[in-house]
Amino acid sequence: MTSRSPVDDLVVVVPGILGSRLADADGHEVWGLSGRALLRGIRTFGRSVQGLALPADLGDEHPGDGVRPLGPVRDLHGLLGIGTLVDGYDGLLDWLEHHFTLRRRDVGDEADAPANLIGFGYDWRLSCRYNADRLAERVDEELGRWRASAPQRAAARVVFVCHSMGGLVARQYVERGGGAETTRRVITLGTPYRGSLDALLHLVNGVGPAGIGLSAFARSLPSLHQLVPDYAALVTAPGEPLRYAREVTGLPGTDAHLLKDAARFHGALRESGAGAAYGVEYVPVSGVLQPTPTTAEVRGEGLTGLLTIDGTDEGGDGRVPRLSSAHVGAAGRPAYTPWEKHGSLQNNTALRQALYNWLTPDPPVHRGPEGVEVPLVVDAPDAITEGEVYELRATVPPDIRGHDRVAVFAAPGGRPVRTLNNLGGGRYAARLAGLPAGPHRVRVSTGNAGHVVMTALVLVLENGAGHGA
Repeated sequence: MTSRSPVDDLVVVVPGILGSRLADADGHEVWGLSGRALLRGIRTFGRSVQGLALPADLGDEHPGDGVRPLGPVRDLHGLLGIGTLVDGYDGLLDWLEHHFTLRRRDVGDEADAPANLIGFGYDWRLSCRYNADRLAERVDEELGRWRASAPQRAAARVVFVCHSMGGLVARQYVERGGGAETTRRVITLGTPYRGSLDALLHLVNGVGPAGIGLSAFARSLPSLHQLVPDYAALVTAPGEPLRYAREVTGLPGTDAHLLKDAARFHGALRESGAGAAYGVEYVPVSGVLQPTPTTAEVRGEGLTGLLTIDGTDEGGDGRVPRLSSAHVGAAGRPAYTPWEKHGSLQNNTALRQALYNWLTPDPPVHRGPEGVEVPLVVDAPDAITEGEVYELRATVPPDIRGHDRVAVFAAPGGRPVRTLNNLGGGRYAARLAGLPAGPHRVRVSTGNAGHVVMTALVLVLENGAGHGA
């Protein structure tokens, strides 16, 4: 058995938006189906979505509709237009438990059995402030129990491993919810500290397969508004300076009150010095190089996303610009930047190697080949309809020696490995046909077909499902 590295702290994994399973008042799961059941889950969720929409004046409260979280989503999941497809969190939790002295509470354990690996599920519809309060309650309970379970654990603190919006929930707890004193480190994977243009595009342009009502549902969510860019991101007229979304009156699909409240939320986090006062270390992990909408042009009643800001393409992880995910103030160490898409950051091989240094006091040890990775830019659709051809394009940056001679491979969903066509100049492409309906992981690698560098996630919709607003 692999020797496990010692960790005496409490490690809490906080998923992103859509990343927690939800149940209704009767205990029936209303969100959380994943993997092969994902398409059925989207249809089921669409039928119940009107009952899950939130009232306009909810603020930081719970609507009292009986919906409660069950825990992190286990496998590949997502709703078209609200974020993107995201790998689940069972793989990360299993890996943490296997490689470190971390223990989850098993199904047969007593409810008060001590554990130091917690998957925190939360109602992702609600504001980050509300969910940070719930996180505080859970941490107080679990950390007290863990510290009391053995003398050597009395000084244990908390380490958060957060994906996407989960980092905003954890930061609110640390900076504004009294968590700084007990927190050692906050590791965030693609967290939109300054928001994501992707969220604003979905609010304005509408989301989801036609006819299932996701647009109205999405526009009612305080959480989605708190993901709107907290930087000037809109082109309203040629030659004019970029403007904040909250400054543009009558922006379709948005709630002006929620946009202003989101600005207050981000402002309060920036102004807080609680984390710095207690020595909390932020480790912001950013994806790089991937085509990422960063600004948008207002065109009539909609927005057209742009990959540049002031003429510069700064990249990101495909959903969150690097300028946002790396921006956490002076208290954060320089961002660690794997070449990975947003939905698979938590399962990136290079990132997991780095977690050894962030979770354990043990000195780094050799854990396998340390060959230099070749960076890739991968451009692929998030969704296609059954029968369509899936077009995968990859680029190796021209400053990499031999960029036009690198072997690039793709393995869609466990199928045989295919070599991408070399188009010259570091450009590679493949057309994959016959993918069945459902979610797929398309693994892209370089040099050695067994060395996974990146993962592109795609949802193949059944014929007739459509994927318009």
